[in-house]
Amino acid sequence: MKKTYLLLASALMLGFSACDTARQTQDAETQTPVTSARGDGPTPVGAVMSKNGLRVFAFDDSQKYPESQLRLNTPPAGSVVEPGPVEFNYTLSNYQLTRMTPHSNADHMANSQEGQHIHNIVDNEPYTAHYQTDFTKELAEGEHVILSFLSRSYHESLKHKGAYDVRKVTAGRPATSLNIDLGAPNMFYSRPKGEYVGDDTEQVMLDFYLINTDLSTAGNRVRATINGTEFILDRWLPYVMEGLPMGENTIKLELIDKNGNVLPGPYNSVTRTFTLKPAA
Repeated sequence: MKKTYLLLASALMLGFSACDTARQTQDAETQTPVTSARGDGPTPVGAVMSKNGLRVFAFDDSQKYPESQLRLNTPPAGSVVEPGPVEFNYTLSNYQLTRMTPHSNADHMANSQEGQHIHNIVDNEPYTAHYQTDFTKELAEGEHVILSFLSRSYHESLKHKGAYDVRKVTAGRPATSLNIDLGAPNMFYSRPKGEYVGDDTEQVMLDFYLINTDLSTAGNRVRATINGTEFILDRWLPYVMEGLPMGENTIKLELIDKNGNVLPGPYNSVTRTFTLKPAA
């Protein structure tokens, strides 16, 4: 009789363990086959991450511009300028501003009708898009980090060496200095940004810019927390987010080491909101 009870108890424990394992597997992030919910648009690279109704995948099929180069001439690196309107001037080669990027991805993501442009980011604030190599932009008094990079018409950044420029510029005579090491790994936020309406809400691009680091499964990664749901990104590529709800959405990006710790740097953890609206 005692042996029978022991067998029954063992069977019950195995049953509970199997149920618990199944529940944990169902709740955990799953890796689904490489297909898009829409059946078109960007082609996923690797598995699609699915969790809590969201789908996130990397893509790398946009037209490449390996010869394109960007350099910020003014304001010079390390220079001191007067606070207020500051003149920006770039030298650009092998890249055409205002051209519509000729790729089907432009049909499936928010696409600027003004074409290809420069993203100008000051202190990791939301970028301003510029369609000419000369413009004026306000700089408040203080030390500033200015990141500039080339962008396709649908706001995907060019990530090769020479496609970006990063530097410090001081406006006025600030009492405090900016604590950032531009020789260390740094992450800058780019997209998503603003409002997405109608078809543009179906596939929303997530893009960020890395300086002095890359991503890998065994090295630095980016932790993206989308409306409270966490995804780990181990490739420096643009990503597509599907299944986002209408209304305000929140995304937090963190540049982390292999142990999950946020790397030092003022911009390596950032939270932004963006809004999805149905077509009118």
